[in-house]
Amino acid sequence: MKRRHFLTSMAVLLFSAALKVKAKIFSGGMPWIIHSVRPPKPVVAGEWTFFTAEEVSLIETLADRIIPADELSIGGKEAGCAVFLDRQLSGDYGNAVTTYRLGPVIQDGLPQAGPQYKDTPAERYRLGLAALNGVAKARNAGKSFTELTGEEQDDLLRRVESGEIPLTGVNGQLFFNMLVQNMREGFFSDPLYGGNKDMAGWKMVGFPGARYDFRDVIDRRGEDLHIEPVSMLTRYEKS
Repeated sequence: MKRRHFLTSMAVLLFSAALKVKAKIFSGGMPWIIHSVRPPKPVVAGEWTFFTAEEVSLIETLADRIIPADELSIGGKEAGCAVFLDRQLSGDYGNAVTTYRLGPVIQDGLPQAGPQYKDTPAERYRLGLAALNGVAKARNAGKSFTELTGEEQDDLLRRVESGEIPLTGVNGQLFFNMLVQNMREGFFSDPLYGGNKDMAGWKMVGFPGARYDFRDVIDRRGEDLHIEPVSMLTRYEKS
């Protein structure tokens, strides 16, 4: 027998033996240990961990322009979208911990590949917010974005979204899309992460939240079950 075939056969044999040694038979349901997995610590509003004082005012204003309060629900600022985003940008998301960025970076790659960046979301927000404020001041006699009327703010954002007005140092269209996506995440995330105050986003769309199962109502299709959503925060409040 050739050496390569011998080594391959031995590897398969040893792997099979290891599987047999570790194999167990369970009956009566899978074993479960309460509290075996710990959820993230709840975000508590207070000190800002990423945004500066000027950026806080701007990002809260943007939250309400992107998700305005209406008869359906509260606005993005009240829902805590800025707090959610602040904690995300100062953590793994903001630092692009799970994103490959070593290159080669192709700015105009295939559409299915999505945008590619050398910088992190935190760096793009720093540049994007400063550039947006700079554009507002340049086009409105020195007024910052937060000093504009709601109509003026919406008009400026529409022009950035369409690419009509570029932002210095960052792709304005991609920055706007990222901003909208992050605000959505804050509005519909578990309140554990700082947004979705009082589960307002979930209540608006009828999402039940982090419930264990629905076996008692699974057959009641087409009914309004009046289910109150449940957050992972409930676990901490009961402990």
